[in-house]
Amino acid sequence: MNTPVTIIGAGLGGLTLARVLHVHGIPATVHEAEASPTARSQGGLLDIHEHTGQSALRAAGLFEEFLGAVHQGAEASRIADRNGKILLDEADDGTGGRPETPRAALRQILIDALPAGTIRWGHKATGARTLGDGRHEVTFADGTTVAADLLVGADGAWSRIRPLLSDATPAYIGRSMIETYLLDADTRHPHSARTVGDGSFAALAPGKGISAHREPNGVLHTYVTVDRPREWLDAIDFTDAEAARARIAAEFDDWAPELTALITEGETTPVPRTVNTLPTDHRWDRVPGVTLLGDAAHLMPPSGEGANLAMYDGAELALALAAHPGDTEAALAAYEEALFPRSAAAAVEALHVQWLCHGDEAPYGLVAFFTGAGQGG
Repeated sequence: MNTPVTIIGAGLGGLTLARVLHVHGIPATVHEAEASPTARSQGGLLDIHEHTGQSALRAAGLFEEFLGAVHQGAEASRIADRNGKILLDEADDGTGGRPETPRAALRQILIDALPAGTIRWGHKATGARTLGDGRHEVTFADGTTVAADLLVGADGAWSRIRPLLSDATPAYIGRSMIETYLLDADTRHPHSARTVGDGSFAALAPGKGISAHREPNGVLHTYVTVDRPREWLDAIDFTDAEAARARIAAEFDDWAPELTALITEGETTPVPRTVNTLPTDHRWDRVPGVTLLGDAAHLMPPSGEGANLAMYDGAELALALAAHPGDTEAALAAYEEALFPRSAAAAVEALHVQWLCHGDEAPYGLVAFFTGAGQGG
């Protein structure tokens, strides 16, 4: 399929780009490594921000559909110390500007809003090369190739398109996150369900933390954060779920048992995720016919901004292309001129959020940030 825009990656950013292009009558093809929309779990809840994610969904003409997918009540939040003492407890009173939405539901809304055949599933990009005259060729794992007049790398942290523009590669920051789930928590894990409450929960200390999110249908999604060398993570056998949970819980042996239960009572195989980043000021010189969005462009630590920025990038790139018909280079230059400072500011803020959560003053710096008692840092 030949279209004016070739997008690599059917994450939220790539799909938003394709959808906003479609709204403006510009066809696109999205190539995605996964075999289908349900090939793997899409993760948990996302808080969708007014000026980024929500703005992008409005540009996509999907704001009402998004509102229908919001997990009501999930903006409640609690912060605790390692002893389980609640330091901050805020209910969801319906006035928050960051409604929580399941990532899978949001992705499906975007997929359903694209013309049939837009997404080519099972196309894992393995490399890309310049053909000249602003065109590029992408090679896929099955040996097929596609030539692109305009190529957009929306393929995440380990982007195969980024090397066309930049030599930067993600670097491990010494922090890892491990995910697990408690199922039917109100019935089977009532103590944990009461600890977490109705929304998000975070028990924090310098260099480590146990966080959880209440998701639909009584699911508690746990995220364990530890500052450890990569070798520590690699030494854990995650194929032995029970042993892996025990090893991770040992990092919290002096924490309250109601907190460590969020690890030890996990009912799914723990999934390790290293925290990697690109430089906060990552940018590139203009290269004709290719650009990046989302984590491919500005990988940063978790701060609640990643998915929002990817969607906003996608919408902004589409709007720039629509505003410069027949002049792709002017569109890309305008998009990147706004992208670079926006990304750099968000990356600095993400590092600050990580410091509040896991720096020397955790969890008190984060509590002070939310209550206005101080900014920390």
